[in-house]
Amino acid sequence: MKGPSLRILVVDDEPEIRRFLRATLRARPVSRSSRQTTGAGALEMAAESRPDLIILDLGLPDMDGVEVTRRIRARSQTPIIILSVRNHENDKIMALDAGPMII
Repeated sequence: MKGPSLRILVVDDEPEIRRFLRATLRARPVSRSSRQTTGAGALEMAAESRPDLIILDLGLPDMDGVEVTRRIRARSQTPIIILSVRNHENDKIMALDAGPMII
């Protein structure tokens, strides 16, 4: 018996990371994923498809992932997992202050 399908929005501009996440998520039969490579695309997709979970990179080409998080938080409490290679403590604090539910 198949469980309910989770809608997962992956937002990352790195093809290798998107491929890895796509393969990982496909191995889970209860999830469907969409992909975006920009903050603007993520905001549009989040508003249209209302995902159950967002996996978000902080370093996007058009806007910072912290700003994307703030804008999503202004209208939704969708859980957000932040993926980032940033290792500065200040970046992590700003991301937490923006409202991700999962880090």
